[in-house]
Amino acid sequence: MKNISDSEWKVMRVVWSKSPILASEIIEEVIKDTEWNPKTIHTLIRRLVKKGVLRAEKEKTYYSYYPAVSKEECVQEETKTFLEKCFGGSFNVMLSNFINGDRLSDDEINELEKLLENKKSR
Repeated sequence: MKNISDSEWKVMRVVWSKSPILASEIIEEVIKDTEWNPKTIHTLIRRLVKKGVLRAEKEKTYYSYYPAVSKEECVQEETKTFLEKCFGGSFNVMLSNFINGDRLSDDEINELEKLLENKKSR
């Protein structure tokens, strides 16, 4: 799967939440959060179809769009790319960066401890 851009994520979030969906409906939803031109959104839709992330099916005179991959698959791929790009693929380095950056609240630390304990017990 090819990586998708931040702009393409906006389109995919709409498609994941409302599928099947027409291009006009995608445009209507994306414009609510952006000031993009409808042609820009059409371009993003075409790119996503070309990348194989979005599927188009012709129904009479219009196309309906469906996700070709799940949100979870895209998140997993983005996570791998982020980890590789920023931390040389090392989860430990990333986690250390977040922990040492004082970005975690006590509640977040407790949640991380629970996640690690659950993972350990499996």
